[in-house]
Amino acid sequence: MSVAMLKMYISFGGIISLFLAVALIYLSRHKLSGFMSSIVAVFAYLFMILGGIIIFYIVMSGPTA
Repeated sequence: MSVAMLKMYISFGGIISLFLAVALIYLSRHKLSGFMSSIVAVFAYLFMILGGIIIFYIVMSGPTA
């Protein structure tokens, strides 16, 4: 597998992590309440930080060829 394909799959993981963060934030703010809302929000923000770090790494590492 080439480096470009590997970067593509890693960036897909980052994008999925960001979409998951958005869905979990929506869930925690509008559908849940109490302690469960806090737990889901913490996981959502962790996914957002992880996805942002992954996308930042892919963008800043530059082109592969």
